[in-house]
Amino acid sequence: MPTRLTYGRDPSQWVDRLDPEGPSRGTVVVIHGGFWQARYAADLGATLAADPASRGWTALNVEYRRVGNGGGFPSTFDDIHAAINPVEGEGPVVTLGHSAGGHLAARAAARQRFDEWAGGVEVTHVVSQAGVLDLTSAYDQNLGGGAVQSLMGVAPDDPAYDLTDPARQVPLDVPVWCLHASDDRAVPISQSEGYVRAATEAGATAELIEVSGGHFDLIDTGTDAWRAIVDVLDLISPAAG
Repeated sequence: MPTRLTYGRDPSQWVDRLDPEGPSRGTVVVIHGGFWQARYAADLGATLAADPASRGWTALNVEYRRVGNGGGFPSTFDDIHAAINPVEGEGPVVTLGHSAGGHLAARAAARQRFDEWAGGVEVTHVVSQAGVLDLTSAYDQNLGGGAVQSLMGVAPDDPAYDLTDPARQVPLDVPVWCLHASDDRAVPISQSEGYVRAATEAGATAELIEVSGGHFDLIDTGTDAWRAIVDVLDLISPAAG
């Protein structure tokens, strides 16, 4: 059973921690998606945390304020920063996020560049599952029916995007894996393609791994798409034995 940790007074400010049997390989911080909307919640990440925990990882399933229940800029970003800080122990700290969670996972690795989010636990690796990695193009394409506008409250010419858009934070100092399906109808693979291209051109370590199964096989732990994520985690911290 997970241990519930709170990092604030709001009902959405909590993390469920799952501990492995035996020594931990490191920590996987699971950040759920749902276009940052309140109607989507951390139950989406429960099995995604349970699977790494069964493979020897400490796993955190993060809930956070979302659009419709107090989230948006900057509250959602404040929450992700605070939610990572309960990480304990040695080993890599991997942010793993799907869709909007992929955006937050990548952005979490850059957050300490900014005074508003300085200090705390450092992210060492990022795994983006069909992530929204370019907020400007997602805004222009009206992804999620205006989800970026709802999150940010302003257009991409506002300086707030410099603080929140992974595409503007290239290059990261940590490796990034972007898993995406070419038949994804919710978040086009161009989001990952463009990010990886810009990151590698800037000298960062970033890799695109094309999977099958549209937008949602990446959050089904019984699929080949999820197996590809397990392979990445094994590369980051090999399983004992």
